[in-house]
Amino acid sequence: MRLGLFGGTFDPVHLGHLRAAESARLELGLDRVLLVPAAQPPHRASAVSSALDRYTMAALACAGSAAFVASDLEMRRDGPSYTIDTVATLQAERPSDQLVLLLGSDAFAELGSWRDAELLCQRVEVAVVSRPGVAVLPGLCDLLQGGRGVSVVKGPGVDVSSTTIRALVRDGGSIRYLVSDSVEDYIQKRGLYR
Repeated sequence: MRLGLFGGTFDPVHLGHLRAAESARLELGLDRVLLVPAAQPPHRASAVSSALDRYTMAALACAGSAAFVASDLEMRRDGPSYTIDTVATLQAERPSDQLVLLLGSDAFAELGSWRDAELLCQRVEVAVVSRPGVAVLPGLCDLLQGGRGVSVVKGPGVDVSSTTIRALVRDGGSIRYLVSDSVEDYIQKRGLYR
């Protein structure tokens, strides 16, 4: 199975995330895409909402697609959520699967600062999904030269960010058509981001 691994804070997961995952699934021939909310994001301040809330929103967002699955893998581990650890766990659990790490162009630009980035690039195929307003750097960075290569996924993007969604909720604005209906309902019922 070709398995896409799409991690992030997902605070909250939004239609831009889902569109990126769908573009990657189609262009790269992925059988399934795992959305993996980081329990403790190592590259940014703590998430605004809990890991359980973020996982639940990812599960709600994935509910309408057999190809998308929310994973609690990083929630089951203590400490910071390093992608190399997630990859090692998945490769041990699913040795016959081909893992494709899906990154937004903004995350790809920071890849050199990730824990064991060179090893990560050797263990998985990397695919960069273009994000509206963020250019994908041409060519391969030195770090990836020993890796399995980088694919650039094009496709329509949705220009939205989790930061914008949180601000809209805080200010009493509408987030309809920026997140799935089920995620919007969950945010309202739980009183998140107020």
